[in-house]
Amino acid sequence: MTLKLNIKDKFNKALPADSILENYRRQVERACFSFVTPKIPSHPSLIHVSPEMLHNLGLTKEDSETKAFLNIVTGAKVLPNTKPYAMCYAGHQFGNWAGQLGDGRAINLAEIEHDNKHWALQLKGAGETPYSRSADGLAVLRSSVREYLCSEAMYHLGVPTTRALSLALSGDQVLRDVMYNGNAAYEKGAIVARVAPSFLRFGSYEIFAARQDHKTLKTLVNFTIKNHFPHLGTPSKATYIAFFAEVAQRTLEMIVHWQRVGFVHGVMNTDNMSVLGLTIDFGPYGWLEGFDLGWTPNTTDREHRRYRYGNQPNIGLWNLYQLANALYPLIEATEPLEAILEQYKTDFDIESLKMMRSKLGLQIESPSDKLLLQDLEDLLQLTETDMTIFFRNLSRFKSEKPSEGFAVIEKAFYTLDDLSDSIIEQWNNWFQRYAKRLQDESFSDKERKAAMNAVNPKYVLRNYMAQLAIDDATKGDYGVIEELFNLLKKPYDEQPELEKWFAKRPEWARNKVGCSMLSCSS
Repeated sequence: MTLKLNIKDKFNKALPADSILENYRRQVERACFSFVTPKIPSHPSLIHVSPEMLHNLGLTKEDSETKAFLNIVTGAKVLPNTKPYAMCYAGHQFGNWAGQLGDGRAINLAEIEHDNKHWALQLKGAGETPYSRSADGLAVLRSSVREYLCSEAMYHLGVPTTRALSLALSGDQVLRDVMYNGNAAYEKGAIVARVAPSFLRFGSYEIFAARQDHKTLKTLVNFTIKNHFPHLGTPSKATYIAFFAEVAQRTLEMIVHWQRVGFVHGVMNTDNMSVLGLTIDFGPYGWLEGFDLGWTPNTTDREHRRYRYGNQPNIGLWNLYQLANALYPLIEATEPLEAILEQYKTDFDIESLKMMRSKLGLQIESPSDKLLLQDLEDLLQLTETDMTIFFRNLSRFKSEKPSEGFAVIEKAFYTLDDLSDSIIEQWNNWFQRYAKRLQDESFSDKERKAAMNAVNPKYVLRNYMAQLAIDDATKGDYGVIEELFNLLKKPYDEQPELEKWFAKRPEWARNKVGCSMLSCSS
């Protein structure tokens, strides 16, 4: 049996390919990709499949239960009449130019059209490529569980994101040093089949600008506009400027959503930034437990905290500067690019304030809102206060009963012992101001609660939740994966039968590897 997929490959047909077909590590010149075949796994087995993504690709549940499906999503076989490939790109990592990077453990299988939508299907962890450098191109179960669950969870939160089709075991053992401290151990190998309209990154353009290969740069930008931004019209200098402006806007919207739900990407290198404004590459990400603008989940970033929660908007701008530099050879004018970057700053302030108003249930704009919100952020950081629980429970606040405000959000505090009389008084004063501000709104408390609960999720993929799923999966029990997958499909619903997941991080997870500390190891 073969899978009935409407394959419409474009990337590897329209763009220049690496002329060398052998799969060995090298610098790839004047090419957007290299042809490469996935490594055949020894004993592949399927752990989980996303029914929604099956449907999006034109497949059925019955299809997913076939040997043909298992073979394709684990790299055991290649789809007929397709030529898998790894993409070539560069990037700035932690603010430093890293040169050629590329798909070191990702292999694109094919592009599929269904219901007038275009999807690129890619395997992560399916073996080495010319871009693997010193690595093996494989992935392990723990990181694959995190990627699979988080990409689908983000979608249902309303955050622009790449998606996941399936999670599978390869049957092979993979050697990894989790914390890069010399304690390498073998782990279960795994493969995620992930899907997006395109996996093009800022670094896809940076590499050609850095090498002064302006011909390939122009070819790639023209391809991107034709296939992913066709509304911008025929490629020209004006179109390239419009393209950059739209990438900046999409990047801004994505990061505003991250801030809204408390998501910290952890490794916002330019090779991890999608030109479509999609969250891409779920590595050492994390969700804010205690509200902390300075928090980052990435151990590699622990000293400088470049990618901390509060700095994500600034890093988005820094990365856009690098993309502007890459596109400059085609535009040959700095003014329009600088204007777009300046507009990003202005728009981010506007959109961030608008987003925070929505989290507080404020529809009408008031000059006092900035100070109200700033004081709230300061209060949230006085003691360890759970972001998700705080904003979700805040919707139950009654504007006519400000004195009860503290009791409404009390469960968000990690320890009541830290709450001095002075801090409680500051909270009570803030609730008095909040209640007064709500008097300017036409919303009833019931309407405000519904509006707030539509933007403040009740359930997010906290690191300890993912770790519980990983621990069980390592033992061959995939029940928690299934439970979390279904829970996170409806993150804004009450789901009383699953209330146990609406809880602060347990104390055992405070300093546990995989919960509070994560690395890029996978």
